[in-house]
Amino acid sequence: MEAHPVRRALRIWLLPLSILLFTYILLAFGVFYIDTGGELGGIIELIFHPNSNTAAELLGNFPEVVTAVLGIAITVVAIIVELAANRYTHRITELFVREPTNLIVMGFFVVTALMSVLVGSVFDLEGDDVTSYAPHFAALAAIGMLSMSLLLLLPYFAFVFDFLNPLQIVDRIRRHTIDVIFGRRSAAAKKQEALRGVEQLADVGLNAMEHKDKAVSMESVDALRRMAFDFQDRRNQLPEEFFRVDGELAHNPDFVSMSPEVLALVTRRRIWLEMKILRKYQTLYNEALNKERDICYLVAINTRLIAERAIAERHDELYALTIKFFNTYLRATINAKDVRTAYNVLNQYRLLAENVLDVDEGTPAVEIANYFKYYGLLSFNAGLSFILETAAYDLCALNERAFDEKSPALDSLLRIFLEVDKESENVTQEASLRGVRKAQVKLATHFLMAGEEELAKTIFKDMEDEDPVRLASIRSELLSVDSPEFWEISDRGWNFDYLSPRQKEQLHVFFGWFGILPELADESISGGAIPQPDRPSSLPPPPPLSEEDRQLAQKG
Repeated sequence: MEAHPVRRALRIWLLPLSILLFTYILLAFGVFYIDTGGELGGIIELIFHPNSNTAAELLGNFPEVVTAVLGIAITVVAIIVELAANRYTHRITELFVREPTNLIVMGFFVVTALMSVLVGSVFDLEGDDVTSYAPHFAALAAIGMLSMSLLLLLPYFAFVFDFLNPLQIVDRIRRHTIDVIFGRRSAAAKKQEALRGVEQLADVGLNAMEHKDKAVSMESVDALRRMAFDFQDRRNQLPEEFFRVDGELAHNPDFVSMSPEVLALVTRRRIWLEMKILRKYQTLYNEALNKERDICYLVAINTRLIAERAIAERHDELYALTIKFFNTYLRATINAKDVRTAYNVLNQYRLLAENVLDVDEGTPAVEIANYFKYYGLLSFNAGLSFILETAAYDLCALNERAFDEKSPALDSLLRIFLEVDKESENVTQEASLRGVRKAQVKLATHFLMAGEEELAKTIFKDMEDEDPVRLASIRSELLSVDSPEFWEISDRGWNFDYLSPRQKEQLHVFFGWFGILPELADESISGGAIPQPDRPSSLPPPPPLSEEDRQLAQKG
């Protein structure tokens, strides 16, 4: 970890400086070698003991040269720092001014100019050999300092551009904020700096989204999660005063609207900083809906990682907070009718549920399953039926995991799964709920493969009143899917309706309990609408074109 900044410093400073210096020495050696016919002794003597008159004249111009170099450096730096600050965050200017490297380089330019003025002013060449004075060593030092000033100019520009790299700025803001929080300042100053750091990281992400800088916005999202992790590692080192929501903190936009009772609860749970980070995640998520979906996915991933970290450290208050924000994300997604985002957020939510199956006998997983049911039905009633289908397949996967791990929560999870489609059943809507039924059938085959016929019979009893034609079409659709991979680019990558050959064997056993089902013609198998590009579907791919249709397509 320590070698990375060292390598960067070597790349920015040592490498270009070495190349420039080597080129300068090689060029000087070559031209003097040609001019003197190989006799370099006299040239070396003149370098270390220059002619006094020539040195005096040369040193008189040094201050102007150094001042010009300094002016160029300041002009270039001021322009690009201002542009970067306007594009991302004003914090860039503050960080840049505080950077010691800038003071060292600019200070060196200033000292070189002063040294040149001083050395040039002490030359006295009008007296005799006794009274005249020529500071040869001082002149040589001034020449060396001026040469170094010129050589440093390009590496310094490289340093400035590297410093203003937005990814580097994001990491600097995070590290500076953590350093202040666990530094020696007062609790009030620490809280103020923590607020600034979180808000500025979020501002960088929002501004980057506005300018379509996806890499920068994603880095900002990741930086907020790393800040939360860094804080969790050392939070016990902080005094109790840091966790109080009072003073300026209570008037922060993310807390000012909260009632005194809620603020007192946040203080007691010691989670105001985590809440602030998650509130900024909510802001970024809402801004990215239907526009920058990758940001929404990353927010969901990082929220899950924070929740898993909280579970591992038995930080129940933080875990409960992440669950509330996952539900808030789903509510915002349904309101925005962003089906694709819901598809991926539900995936992260399910992964979290699987990770808490062994906690408190699976109680947290049952809680999440209830939320899957609630938001699935909510989206279904809002006309977003595919979200309910996705929630059903995720519940199927969760039940499979609970069964394989022999979780005591299996009975509750199965009950919730079988209730997913109950509250919305009617003649018109049932056709859209076939995806839920297919997920339930898929779970039944999983039970049958393990020899758990009673659990499979529980699903059968829930479905025994279904229309035989619908059951036959569901069976045909499940049998027709041969590839586990979805035939379009999908973030999950797997086909909802795929059953392994062993599961298909059990499929016949399961449907055999319903008696003789009608045989369907191939054209009646599809049973639903054609999947839309922005709505993933688990339906099997369409059949290939006939030769006649292909010829017509080519003519068209």
